Amino acid sequence: MARRQARPAGGGRWLPWLGLAVLPLAVPPAAAPSACPSACPAACYCVVTPELQQCRCERLEEPPRELPAAVHNLSIAGSNLSVLARAAFAGRPLRDLRLLRLRHDNIHTIEDMALQGLPALRTLDLSHNPLLSVAAGAFAGAPLLRTLQLNQALLAAPLEEQLALAMRNLSLRRLELAGNALRALPAALLPPGLEELDLRNNSLQRLAAAELRSLDGPELRGLRLSLAANPLSCDCGLRPFLAWLRAAASRVLDARSLRCAAPPGLRGTALLRLRPEALACALRDGGEPGQLETASYVFFGIVLALIGIVFLMVLYLNRRGIKRWLHNLREACRDQMEGYHYRYEQDADPRCAGTPGL
Repeated sequence: MARRQARPAGGGRWLPWLGLAVLPLAVPPAAAPSACPSACPAACYCVVTPELQQCRCERLEEPPRELPAAVHNLSIAGSNLSVLARAAFAGRPLRDLRLLRLRHDNIHTIEDMALQGLPALRTLDLSHNPLLSVAAGAFAGAPLLRTLQLNQALLAAPLEEQLALAMRNLSLRRLELAGNALRALPAALLPPGLEELDLRNNSLQRLAAAELRSLDGPELRGLRLSLAANPLSCDCGLRPFLAWLRAAASRVLDARSLRCAAPPGLRGTALLRLRPEALACALRDGGEPGQLETASYVFFGIVLALIGIVFLMVLYLNRRGIKRWLHNLREACRDQMEGYHYRYEQDADPRCAGTPGL
């Protein structure tokens, strides 16, 4: 008979505990957010999760060259980038970058192909930068760009024509132009298919009839506007816009918050509560006459000109009679003066003086 192998005393009791101790080493740990990815530059703070990778950088002199290749959101704020040169973010391909925020970075120049290497970019924020020059191909490296934010970025120079060229090949869906002191609708910056336009906090007093017709065109019929915090002048010139607003209130996202800034009697009144016939054509705040006053002044000038022309024609047609009348007037004046002169000589002659009384 085979001899049984002897078991160590008490060995069976430790096996279950040994398995529990080895189990955490065999199962990989769940992915957790990491604040220090290996490719994150020293001046940046990067957060990586299974769903999103984002980095925030501050106080840079140029765009960072080494970033996590799979970064989705990149924010650079409070820096001095000055110029976005060609392929400014192409140090490492960022094929997954979807959002790029460059706020308060003192950017004044954007060169051709500055966004090269960002094929998936959909949102670009250049707000609060003193832009002076935008090249025609500045956005050519981001064909999927859908949202462009330029809030308080057009105050340093008029860039409407430059931006129109730079945006000509984009299919924007949202454009933000808040806080740029715009006095009119920037028609050149409204590409076909644009869905949202933010014009808050500008210097718009109204939208003119021609601008309203462009908004009703087939290419911009789906455009929705934001117009709050504009100094709307509630005089008779606002009537076309007020009629359009009542008919298309759903196209102005903040229609209920629009208020009159002038005249003083209507300041603070909601536009949707106004009646068109209540909008008078009075002098505007700057002293410029309203439409009716201007028309009346022009009519008064035309009447005065006609009166002057008639007066000159009468003088011309009666020139002979006027000449004869002037000649007779001159002769009458001469006779009168000769009579005065004769009496003066008589009074001065001593021979004609009277004998003094005794």
